[in-house]
Amino acid sequence: MVSGIQIGTRVKTKDMEPYIYRVRPDGLFIIDTRKTDEKIRVAAKFMAGFPPESIVVVSFRLYGHQPVRKFCEVTGCIPIVGRFPPGAFTNPLCPSYMEPQLVMVTDPVADEQALIEAAKVGLPVIALCDTDNTFKNVDLVIPANNKGRKALAMVYWLLARQLLRERGVIPPDGDLSVPVEEFETKLTPEEKRE
Repeated sequence: MVSGIQIGTRVKTKDMEPYIYRVRPDGLFIIDTRKTDEKIRVAAKFMAGFPPESIVVVSFRLYGHQPVRKFCEVTGCIPIVGRFPPGAFTNPLCPSYMEPQLVMVTDPVADEQALIEAAKVGLPVIALCDTDNTFKNVDLVIPANNKGRKALAMVYWLLARQLLRERGVIPPDGDLSVPVEEFETKLTPEEKRE
């Protein structure tokens, strides 16, 4: 499956410079996939130190909903997809209030409310960062295309596989029983024609 996990944007931030491999003739920055792989391994090892039910994974981006849901189904983490409920981490009176120990966001820009609240209560944050993201309130970066449908499916599938390896659920060289396609957001017939 060609996922485009390495395809960045035409914008490059100072924070993301170390993760950029080259720039294409059309101006798109290309992310170094070796660094993506390395950071997936680091993130999985870190996440394995937390109980699954204490990890919240957030995605406001539509193409991130299915990958996050499937990742959480496979790993036991808690998904928050769509609009992040304000006060979910900071207001005990909020109906959606929870006290996670670790937060992961799909896009630091789209998931800004979750980042702000995690910072207020001192939670560590893992973020998928594209070439146009900054690292404000992010503790651990996974450099990857965080906008593409197939890229998000692939990065969450790889992270789930590595996390289950770290937890000893599957062997160190084992694969997920769930194919990457199940992590992918399905297009409607209208979207396919465009």
